Amino acid sequence: MGFGENLRAIRRKKNISQEELAETLNVSRQAVSRWEQNNGYPEMEKMIALSKLLNVTLDNLVSEHKISDETGEETIQGEQPKTSAVIPTGRILIRSHDGKQLVNCYKVISMHLSDSMDVPNYVLYGVDSSSFWGENREILGWYADEESVQKETADIAAAIEMGKLSYELKYAAKVKKGILSIKLVKDAD
Repeated sequence: MGFGENLRAIRRKKNISQEELAETLNVSRQAVSRWEQNNGYPEMEKMIALSKLLNVTLDNLVSEHKISDETGEETIQGEQPKTSAVIPTGRILIRSHDGKQLVNCYKVISMHLSDSMDVPNYVLYGVDSSSFWGENREILGWYADEESVQKETADIAAAIEMGKLSYELKYAAKVKKGILSIKLVKDAD
C-alpha cells in the first residue's frame, strides 16, 4: 500500500466521505480522488491537516504497509498487528526547504553553484521521477558549504537504508529570495 491506498482506507474506516474530507481541507472532491488513486500528493499544509484530521502520523499516511488502526501498527495479510521494521523502498518523502512541497525522492543530487560568501554555494535536488524527457527535479534545499550538503546527502541515504519513510532537512541554509537572486540569511549573533 502507498499514500493513496492508506488515505482511502483510513478515510473509510473513519466513515468520512471524499466530499466531507474535501470540504474540510478546502479542496475539490476530485483532488481527494486523485490523491487516493496515487495521481499526486497534497501540499505540505494539506498533508499535515490530513494527518491531524485522521489522527495518524505522516509516516503512517505514506507507509507502504497496510495500516490497521490509529496507533500506527502495521499488518500483513493474515498476521496479527505488529510494529516491525519497515523494509526500505528506495524512496523517501522530503519536505522542501520552504515547506511548500513534499518530494517522494528516489535519489538526490547536489550541484555546486558558487564560491561567493553571501549566496548559497550548493543546491540539493530531489528526483521524484524520470521519463524520456529527463528527470523531474525539485529543489530541496540550499547549502552554504560542501560539508553541509554532503552531511545531508549521507543522512538521507542512511534514513532510506533504515527504512524511514520521511526525512526532515537538517543542514539546509536559510535563504532570502529576490526576484532574480538568492542570498544567504546570516544568523544574528
